[in-house]
Amino acid sequence: MVVGVLEEMRIRALGVIDDAVVELSPGFTAVTGETGAGKTMVVTSLGLLLGGRADAALVRIGAKAAVVEGRITVDGRSTVAVRAEEAGAELDDGALLISRTVSAEGRSRAHVGGRSVPVGLLGELADDLVAVHGQTDQQGLLRPARQRQALDRYAGAAVAGPLEKYGAAYRRLRAVAAELDELTT
Repeated sequence: MVVGVLEEMRIRALGVIDDAVVELSPGFTAVTGETGAGKTMVVTSLGLLLGGRADAALVRIGAKAAVVEGRITVDGRSTVAVRAEEAGAELDDGALLISRTVSAEGRSRAHVGGRSVPVGLLGELADDLVAVHGQTDQQGLLRPARQRQALDRYAGAAVAGPLEKYGAAYRRLRAVAAELDELTT
């Protein structure tokens, strides 16, 4: 099941990139080019957009801040859409707008669906949105959450209904536990 498609990414004042728009198609995308063309900055901007570590050194010399924006088409029932809406974000015609700003002083801000959010939320959404493959990809298989996702995908439609019910019950449990915690502290 396709959870979301990153359709467009805009990069401003990041390293060697002054202002660029990267339009992506569904499926596999390979970033190629000559040395110094900005391939690393494109991958770095994707990392920032998906909750990666920010560093003031990434900001283009002379700029006040680097900004990365992305438009992701999502199914309104997907885990990404549900989690974003739980955080107060809104979908815009089936698209989730995500942005990350890194100031020249090193401060970082994140927005999802028009709402200011903790950077950690970008990381949560990233797990279901994008796969960037590198030399140590197999390490991800050590995480229990990834193991569960692989099993659930393998099981397919047979477990989709019960899994959805479990997810709804678990979210409700978390909400009630948070309310209880708030009342007792």
